[in-house]
This record gives sequence, structure tokens and C-alpha cells, in this order.
Amino acid sequence: MLPLDGFTVLDLTRFLSGPYATMVLAELGADVIKVEQPHTGDDSRRFEPKFGGESYPAAMPNRSKRSISLDLKSAEAREIFLTLVESADLVMENFRPGVTKRLGIDYDTVKAIKPDILYCSISGFGQTGPYQHRPGFDIMAQGVTGFMRMTGDGDRPAKVGIAINDIAAGATAIYSVMAAQMLRERTGQGQYMDISLVEAGLAWTVWEQGAYFGAGEVPEATGTRHRRSTPYQAYKTADGFVTIGAGNDRLWKRLVEDALGVPEWQEDPRYLTLQDRMAHRDELQADIEAITQTKTTHEWIEIIDAAGVPVGPVLRYDETLQDEQVIARGMIAEVEHPIIGPMKTIAPPTKFSNLDFSVRGPAPWIGQHTAEVLREAGVPDDRIAELFERGVLFDAHPELNDPVGSRATAEAARS
Repeated sequence: MLPLDGFTVLDLTRFLSGPYATMVLAELGADVIKVEQPHTGDDSRRFEPKFGGESYPAAMPNRSKRSISLDLKSAEAREIFLTLVESADLVMENFRPGVTKRLGIDYDTVKAIKPDILYCSISGFGQTGPYQHRPGFDIMAQGVTGFMRMTGDGDRPAKVGIAINDIAAGATAIYSVMAAQMLRERTGQGQYMDISLVEAGLAWTVWEQGAYFGAGEVPEATGTRHRRSTPYQAYKTADGFVTIGAGNDRLWKRLVEDALGVPEWQEDPRYLTLQDRMAHRDELQADIEAITQTKTTHEWIEIIDAAGVPVGPVLRYDETLQDEQVIARGMIAEVEHPIIGPMKTIAPPTKFSNLDFSVRGPAPWIGQHTAEVLREAGVPDDRIAELFERGVLFDAHPELNDPVGSRATAEAARS
């Protein structure tokens, strides 16, 4: 049994923040029905590489879901969507504010049909405020939150290597939905959730807010350095870099005595206390690298680890996916996609003692489950076939699927 068994999600999201959130909900047991526009579907389906016309990157956050394809600009498709709302628990969307109202599928409309519905909106800047109507992707949010001014090691702003605000918003949506569902189970009340990429990322600036509110300190780009502790960064070795985390006095003593072989640094007035070391970080980096560049990364990992100090390599992503720890922890999962074929993906990260938290299936093609979901909702086959014929419904690969509406959908796909 999974915690969200019997929990139905109508997923109107695209790109990453919303799809990431609904992917996690799906793998916790929810029946996530991804609602996509005909022909093009989720915008991320454009991303290369593609196999058989299916995007490999788009298949990552959309696994474990079902897909239906409706032209929501059509009154009939809107009626079908609202019919599905009757048996749904959550609607999640990440359109620009105002779009769901224009389509007639906004929270107030949905709530009138299902009073206890949970409804989660994710947008760049939120549903209120002077920026509410601005479109906002991850890079805009990274700019507004200050992330691009505190990342990197030079004069130009630098983007965090992953879409961190998208993932922050997705993670925020996950815990918000779970909290809302817990409350709903106790009170029977629905909930509207307004989440923005900016605010979700801003909430993660934990050390930075402490320094700013406490002392007016504005965080600058510090490369790999920690803002409040040192040595805690990547240092050059003979063949790459090694990360060392020895920010307290106990670890500092182990590092200089047992690993680096310079016990006299404990008496150096520049390095006596953490505050002293922070004040002389440039000198400390130079002194440490004068030593670490004499051996390879692998050699230093063995030496520093034996001294009981946190240490690690700085890997490329391909090296990460071949790392023995990553493999031993089962972080690479395999799944069979009906078009792409065998696929690899990153598995869910939590190891539960008594819960099967795993990839439940491949990502669907556009509209793969349209007929199936509508039948479950009580729509007759002849009506489904008619709506396929008229382009209100869509299935990108009817030849691999149910015969209902196949001819009309195949013709539409070729046009």
C-alpha cells in the first residue's frame, strides 16, 4: 500500500516545477492524469534527444503518470475536464495567472463542483503583487532571488547548474499538498495553494537571511566556499579538485595534524579560531592548496577520510552516475517505454523501511490514456469517438492503443 493510493490528480502543469511535483505524488501512489493540449503537449516534449519522436528529457519528470489530451479552448473539452474534477482530489497548474480563469477551469469554478478539492497553482511570481502577470521561468527567478549574484567565481552573474527554483517550487508544492491533504482528511475542507518560483527559492536562503537580517551582509559570489565556515570548499589537487569540510575546531585539528601534516597551523595567529580563519580565507586556501596539489584527488580522499574529516571528489555528471556509492544505493532505475524502449532514470531518493517508493512506469505519450480515462469517467464510446473525430480529444499513437477514435486521431496527427 502506498500513502496516496486512491488520490487522483489532474495535472495541468508543464516544463519542470509542476511535473516534478506530480511525479513524486504519482510515485507515492497518486493516480496522476496529465492533461495536455493536442499535438504539441507539454512544452518540454520539444527537448532533444528524441527517440521515435519522444523526448527523453521530458520523460524524466513525467514518468509514472497517465496522459489525456484535450483542447481546453473547446467548451466540450472544458465540460469533460470538469466532469473529471468530480472524482479528483487535486488540480495542479502552472499557467500564467489569469489563464485558468479564461479557460473556465480556475479554483472558484472547480470548487463549485467539488467543494473539498485541493488546487495548487505554481507561477513565476505568484498570483498577486505587481509582478503577477509576468511570465517567469527558472532563470528569471534565479535573478530575482539574488542567486545569480551569489553563485560562481567571477564578475558576471552565474546560474546555478540545475533549475533550482523550479525544483524548489516543486518540492514546496509536494509538502504543501501533503499538508493540505492531511488537513482535508481531518476537516473535510479543501484548500487553494499559491506557490511562486521566487518565493520557493527565497525560502531556501537560510544562512544568507541570517547574515543579512543580523548584520546587513549582502551575499556575494564565493565560488565553492561556505559563507560562514572554513575550510569548507573545493581545493586543487594534482589531477582535479577535492572538497574538504573542516569548519569546526575538532575537525580543523584532525585536518592539520593527521591529514595535511602541519600541526603548527594550530598556533598560527591567522588560524587560531574560526573567526581568524574566516578573516584569512585567501591565505588559508593558498596554504592548503600548496599541499593538496602534491597528490591526486584519490590519494587525498584516502588520507583525509582516514583522519575522520569529511572529504570528497568533484565529479562530472557522467562520473557521478558511474560512482560506486550511487550504484550501490540503487539510484539508477530502468523502465520500458512503449516507444523509446529501455530507459534509464534517476530513482526516488528516499529509502523507506516498509514502503515501495519507486518508479511506477514510463512517461506516457501525448493522450495515451485519453479513451481509458474518459471511459472510467462514464463517457460512452460513441461520444469518445465523435470527440476524437472532431479534434477535441487527441491520441498521438492510436495505432498502439485503443481503437476508439484511432482513425480520426491518426489523420489529425498526419495533418
